[in-house]
Amino acid sequence: MKMLQLTIYLNEADRMGDIPLHEDIVRRLLRFEIAGATVTSGVMGYGRHAKVHRRRLFGVSDDKPVIISAVDEEARIRPILPELKSVVLEGLITLHEVEVV
Repeated sequence: MKMLQLTIYLNEADRMGDIPLHEDIVRRLLRFEIAGATVTSGVMGYGRHAKVHRRRLFGVSDDKPVIISAVDEEARIRPILPELKSVVLEGLITLHEVEVV
């Protein structure tokens, strides 16, 4: 079955008010009844600003990367994109067609 995979790349320090942005986004995906979402904490990465983010000594972060992935039908993913674009200001949002087996 063909589906879309939504992937959002953020930094751990990105916030929406008092809560982490990744938590806010997962709650939005739930509200839009997206089939499921997973937040993954990255070990190291960099973005368009070319600043390397990584976990430091004793697990202390200097704003490590966070990835949110969700897979669902295109008709469910597309309607939430404008809302996501309005809150993901420094991150990256990608869509990929995937085959669910």
